[in-house]
Amino acid sequence: MSGSLVLASGLATCLGVLLIVLGLQPTTSGRVRHSGSSRTLRTRWKELGRRWQTLVGVALAAGVIVFAVTGWVVLLALVPAVVLGLPWLLSSPPQHDIALLQALDQWVRLLASSISTGKSVPDAIRATRKQAPAVISDSVQLAVRRMEARWSSTDALRGLADDLDSPDADAVIAALILASQRGGVGASESLKGLAESTQDRLRALREVEAERAKPRIVVRQVTTITLVVLAVALLLGRSFFAPYGTPLGQVILALLLLLYVGALVVLRLRTTPPRRERILTGARP
Repeated sequence: MSGSLVLASGLATCLGVLLIVLGLQPTTSGRVRHSGSSRTLRTRWKELGRRWQTLVGVALAAGVIVFAVTGWVVLLALVPAVVLGLPWLLSSPPQHDIALLQALDQWVRLLASSISTGKSVPDAIRATRKQAPAVISDSVQLAVRRMEARWSSTDALRGLADDLDSPDADAVIAALILASQRGGVGASESLKGLAESTQDRLRALREVEAERAKPRIVVRQVTTITLVVLAVALLLGRSFFAPYGTPLGQVILALLLLLYVGALVVLRLRTTPPRRERILTGARP
């Protein structure tokens, strides 16, 4: 393989990685414009933000540096892909369900305290809207505005469930709807029972997430150690890796790395909780 061909392949590979990153970013407008590919690329590059621009630049630079050291064309694509994708594959998924359920638990306890003073569920919602945790504050404020716009408390709470869009939130909102329909002392007792069941659910979610985190921690440590050992061995023992410098060796290297990345993808999927069906849908008038 001539030097000019290697250089052309390397530049094409770097450009391909950049185009893939730009293509994966969502557009800010629902309309697709075809006024020129160069303008579209510039727009998408600006939409990435400074953090992603820096990360893409570092990834491409790392690929070029490793290629310059080893002469392996395949690393021009693999190194940027590893730099860009590995942190996401090894990171913990966002714990939105736990944060949301914890916020709902705090809010339900506020409602129970307010109802114990003689307020109805709708009045308690209005009274506690400014005290609602930040995670649900905007949705609660919107529910209050809906009640002020002559929505029934049931419809407003169903709208709140749609805004939160969570099966766990549906269970809490459904109990609030029943409490609002029951009224009086029964509502206060229902909310106290709801707070206790929410705490039980939170404990279960935290225990499950702690178990899911264990394999991620182990794989993260193993991957870090493996990358460090390979980097040191590549610098100090180049002759050991000489077979990978051949075209066939680079194909084998790419397949091995893709298999490892595939295993990380499977781990990510297996340790991410599946999306459950909601129980309150089609609620808005």
